[in-house]
Amino acid sequence: MIAKTSEEIVTIWECGKRLAKIVAELTAVLRPGMATMELDQLAERLIREADGLPVFKGYRSHRSEPSFPASLCVSINDEVVHGIPRRDRTLSEGDIVGLDIGMRWPAQNGLITDMAVTVPVGAVAPLATRLLDVTRSALERGMSILKPGIRLGDLGHAIQETIESGGFSVVRDLVGHGVGRRLHEQPYVPNYGLPGEGEAVREGMVLAIEPMATVGSSLVGLADDGWTWRTRDGSLAAHFEHTVLVTKDGAEVLTKVW
Repeated sequence: MIAKTSEEIVTIWECGKRLAKIVAELTAVLRPGMATMELDQLAERLIREADGLPVFKGYRSHRSEPSFPASLCVSINDEVVHGIPRRDRTLSEGDIVGLDIGMRWPAQNGLITDMAVTVPVGAVAPLATRLLDVTRSALERGMSILKPGIRLGDLGHAIQETIESGGFSVVRDLVGHGVGRRLHEQPYVPNYGLPGEGEAVREGMVLAIEPMATVGSSLVGLADDGWTWRTRDGSLAAHFEHTVLVTKDGAEVLTKVW
């Protein structure tokens, strides 16, 4: 999406602000023993109370694919993204859990923001803590260089360099994207790249930037449920995402929560 009017900018800014508040509430209640479906039910209630629409629920990119059955993706440990909440799956002390959520606001004819965080459940291993810190830092590094005129390769390179210098691997099969009028729009935003390559970033672009990193191999595979992406070697994965608006001076983070 290219935001062209002041009304569009105000709308998507408000959408992001409301979504960030919802994520803060979700992370505040997350605890060992909690069913992942309980998180999903809370997420949907908070979205609707905010006068929004949960855009993940019922989503599918192709007619041949199964529709996503929930309002929130809950991905645990080796699950990179798109984990499906279940009543019979609970969080355990020491897990790391990714929460990925999207909302249209207002619910009718509004605009969409998309965000994700990966958080510890209770006390976690030092390696897991470092994975979270490095992946979050990669997102922050990418956003810090974002401005009109740079190339998507510059952005991807900054993210990749941060993750790999931290000793982790960059997931290459899954990428960020444009967002706004639809959940997934052009351009695709890889978390790797070469400086000076790729599409030029333009003022008004609204992008969902979402680094995904793993402790082991960068290879991932799709589970039998048709949605959940996991590391092939069973290693831990982390995922952070913000929706950002490119301004003439840099990037405004629309979904800032930490």
